[in-house]
Amino acid sequence: MGIGGISIWQLLILLAIVVLVFGTKRLRNMGGDLGAAIKGFRKGMEDEKSNESEQLEADQGTSASSTASSRQKEGEPANKA
Repeated sequence: MGIGGISIWQLLILLAIVVLVFGTKRLRNMGGDLGAAIKGFRKGMEDEKSNESEQLEADQGTSASSTASSRQKEGEPANKA
């Protein structure tokens, strides 16, 4: 038995039917389109992570500077954490 109860012969027959129905050129194009879509998705996820980290750093920098300025107004040294 193969994957999920499907034998190798059944997979080969299914592959032959798919090739007959779609043709090799169309399958090649679909594979290329799928690869490009996955690549775009990964790039989008990396961009989103970098945007989130930049936003987090900006928020932390803003809160640290506002804390320092409020301490200076109260007469406390700004270098205390």
